[in-house]
Amino acid sequence: ASPLSTHPQLSVEVIQQAPALLRQRQPIFAATGGIHGALLMSRCGEVTLCREDIGRHNAVDKVIGAALKQELELGQLVMVISGRAGFEIAQKCIVAGIPALIAVGAPSSLAVELAAETGLELIAFARGHSFNRYTG
Repeated sequence: ASPLSTHPQLSVEVIQQAPALLRQRQPIFAATGGIHGALLMSRCGEVTLCREDIGRHNAVDKVIGAALKQELELGQLVMVISGRAGFEIAQKCIVAGIPALIAVGAPSSLAVELAAETGLELIAFARGHSFNRYTG
């Protein structure tokens, strides 16, 4: 994978508000408690798109597909996901050119390695006021 363009680190405030921005846009999760979400937002925290699906990979695919269909500049956006940051989700962000990934859940060690190699800013365990910054 080619290195992503460099951006300033995401601010603490944007990272802290990201999970709530996602949750507010998950009506199916609110009704069922069993659906994953993926959200694209600006580096300032302005929400662009959100999609839900039973599978976390599908939610990510849906939001990237919608962004491509709308011809959005993915290199200026941040992915926020409700689940874990596995290798495949990190890879999807990198291939799409999305420079930052925030996950509510844990990252895999392979996702952290890939993020470090490619310049993906990876934040995980984003819950309330706490989070871990692995790269970026």
